[in-house]
Amino acid sequence: MAKAKPIPDLSADQSYADAAVRIVSVRSAELTDNAQGVLDTSDIERVHDMRVATRRLRAALEIFEPCFAAEQYEEALREVKRLADALGERRDRDVSIAALGAFNRQMPTPDRRGIDSLVGQLVEEQDQANRRLESLVESTNLAALRERLTELVATARSAEA
Repeated sequence: MAKAKPIPDLSADQSYADAAVRIVSVRSAELTDNAQGVLDTSDIERVHDMRVATRRLRAALEIFEPCFAAEQYEEALREVKRLADALGERRDRDVSIAALGAFNRQMPTPDRRGIDSLVGQLVEEQDQANRRLESLVESTNLAALRERLTELVATARSAEA
């Protein structure tokens, strides 16, 4: 699992809004940093890492909600949730396929056909989930989300000043 990036220059002496700006900025960057290769079904840890990044960002947004303009906040949170849901759909299939594959390797050969059939169905579902995820992690869409989060942080920063 990708380790959370440290928040530079964060201290207990800072205001709540300043902490919000710093933390949400770093967590937003983590989200887009983990997007590369996320559609590659041969490396399921990439989806996991990006999903964890969305959970960290969502938690930061929810903790610091009072620091943000309501309309901007709701829109950004809604997009992060939508991305998290799509990552979760894909991740669920990844984990199931891996677990059934490991289980199937332990089964006697005659019993493998049924499990292979289930894995095949899950692979189809994984592909569908990946197609839904693809539009959300497309560079243009991720850049738009990142810009929205940057604007959210800028609004909090200007309110702080």
